[in-house]
Amino acid sequence: MEPFSTFTGVVGLLNRNNVDTDQIIPKQFLKKVERTGFGAHAFHDWRYLEDETTPNPEFELNQPEVRGASILLTGENFGCGSSREHAPWALADFGFKAIIALSFADIFYNNCFKNGILPIVVDAPTQAKLAGEVKEAKRTQFSVNLEEQKLTTAKGWTVPFVIDPFRKRSLLSGLDEIGWTLKHLKQIQAFETQQKAELPWLWA
Repeated sequence: MEPFSTFTGVVGLLNRNNVDTDQIIPKQFLKKVERTGFGAHAFHDWRYLEDETTPNPEFELNQPEVRGASILLTGENFGCGSSREHAPWALADFGFKAIIALSFADIFYNNCFKNGILPIVVDAPTQAKLAGEVKEAKRTQFSVNLEEQKLTTAKGWTVPFVIDPFRKRSLLSGLDEIGWTLKHLKQIQAFETQQKAELPWLWA
């Protein structure tokens, strides 16, 4: 996982509630365990017409003004449904580094941190104002500063956000649970060596 750094990115507005993980990455694409390659299928059922290859001109994220978006602005209960970790894999592979929403499904929210995506929760008036700015500009950028825990719009409006200190540190360091565990590899190996000497029958 790459360390999360301050960045400025184009905002894609998907102003919908209850976007579930089956819409983010439909079940027919869950055929591998690598984290890459899922971005091409993100939002597949909304993104393409019935022939499954022609881009749907009505889909919000297909609009030319949001091409290359790395920040997603959405509504309530984003990431609900099944617990598939492929959903944040698909969003990260699509190019999103941060998701701003009114609320997130718990498991999806936790999975975002494990995959280098920053989920930001805002209240309804803030979300409406951010969405209004995106609609007005059509193509606009927000800046995300995780260290200072603030989001800044192109018009200079600053929105502070809350994040758990450990999760913040993990993103800034680019470490998931396995990464934190491996930082203690020498202690783990020392413990195993000692246990093999004291309790050899456990290692027979």
